Amino acid sequence: MKRRPPSKPAAPGVDLRGQHVHFDPVSGIAGDMTVAALVDAGVPAQVVEDAVAAMGVQGLHVRFEARRRGAFLGRGFVVETDGAPAPRPNKARASGGAAPRRNGRAANAHDPHHTDHHSHDHAHGHDHEHGPGHDHEGHGHGHDHDGHGHGHDHDGHGHDHPSEQDARPVARRSAPAVRGAHVHRDYADIRRLLRRAPLDGEARALAEDIFARLADVEAALHGTPVERVTFHEVGAWDSIADVVGASAAIAWLAPLSIGSGTPVVGTGTVRTAHGPVPVPAPATAALLEGMPMRCEGQGELTTPTGAAILAAVVDAFGPPPPMRLTAVGYGAGTRELDDRANVLRVLVGAPIGQAMEQGSPDVLLLEANIDDMSGQLLAALFEALFAAGALDVWSTPIFMKKGRPAQQVSALADPVIAPHVQRAFFLNATTLGVRVRPVHRATLARSSAEVETPHGRVRVKVAGLDGAPIGAEPEFDDCRRRAEAAGVPVRRVWAAALAAANALVTTQAPDAAPVSRSRRPKRGGR
Repeated sequence: MKRRPPSKPAAPGVDLRGQHVHFDPVSGIAGDMTVAALVDAGVPAQVVEDAVAAMGVQGLHVRFEARRRGAFLGRGFVVETDGAPAPRPNKARASGGAAPRRNGRAANAHDPHHTDHHSHDHAHGHDHEHGPGHDHEGHGHGHDHDGHGHGHDHDGHGHDHPSEQDARPVARRSAPAVRGAHVHRDYADIRRLLRRAPLDGEARALAEDIFARLADVEAALHGTPVERVTFHEVGAWDSIADVVGASAAIAWLAPLSIGSGTPVVGTGTVRTAHGPVPVPAPATAALLEGMPMRCEGQGELTTPTGAAILAAVVDAFGPPPPMRLTAVGYGAGTRELDDRANVLRVLVGAPIGQAMEQGSPDVLLLEANIDDMSGQLLAALFEALFAAGALDVWSTPIFMKKGRPAQQVSALADPVIAPHVQRAFFLNATTLGVRVRPVHRATLARSSAEVETPHGRVRVKVAGLDGAPIGAEPEFDDCRRRAEAAGVPVRRVWAAALAAANALVTTQAPDAAPVSRSRRPKRGGR
């Protein structure tokens, strides 16, 4: 396999900063995969290496390597201690079976007292950097989900263990920096390291936010004070490298916005000291609260650290908005998956216009057959249905019994709004009943922009597929107002606006000021 250079530079004259960043976690997401994908897209590797070095952890080093997963050549992020790679535990393959064995012992045999280290070999090949103390085996996750802040005394140390996927079993490590005593590094230590490290302010703020989310979740799950949440040392090093590396890369990009597709979390169960637990693991599920997710794939595919990164940075979930694509990066896990390429894709591009809220794919269809209302009353019914919150309203000519001509009036509505739309039917139509059934719809990503015409500015709606703009249409009401003001036919304004809209999706987007990540609203209850 041909190796890539340490960092893939952007095309000449192209600046990746201040654009939209979009994650595609169709194979899940982990901390190491996030770092690798961002560097593969064009963030200088030196940005990550310098940030990790700034933490001042003796013997901790990182590097990048080329990895092929399925049909994709991506990049892997490797964490080393004094030159020895920090092995990421094997991922738990599936469900229900016996716990995987490591070095001749059961996965959790090294510490039967660990509360929640899932030590599950995640069927990813992703290097999962599981939250404080998870082994991120690049989605090969053998994350010990038994570590973060469990208030149990470990060999009399009274230390809490790293949480789910970041806790690396001691038996898996042989590097000098972690050999010997059963050492821990708690959340307070990590926070002190971050605050005294000469990091970029944005990178530090984001890293603190991600670690705080991990610590809060672990503390809540195990009934432990946040300050006592502990990272197993061997897992803490990977946690530091992944979280700090991802934060530094995102801070360097200074993105205008960050989006993500629905993360795939995996299926089955993972082994813990107290038996199997379902995927998503407890910490991952807590971090993803309020966010969409898909349960498919083998084993655990989204790790606590990956979930914490999404919770901290993502503005909206859904397809990428219409944009002019600048760069694509692939962060590869350490293992091959049977049903999908084990990579996290990241898209970087200049957004076109202002992204519009993505409609829900699951809506209700309300319908009624009406044969005794005039056209004027039907028009009033349409207005009432829209006023009640219907997403769309239309009618279809039909024949009813005895050959009576009629109209079938249909309305789409969000399930929450549907009762209001149903009430509008009964109050404004002569129907005695309304049919209601769920439907699933596929929608394009949309954004709103403005274009100049000889008669003034007109808003246009831009549609995008996989981030690429595929068309733009003028807003008719704007065209009509401009036409009335100018005393010209509306079709003339429409034609001018349509030409400008088509030019908009093929030329450079207007500049936009990047958003400071540290001023972004807290998520996940923080």
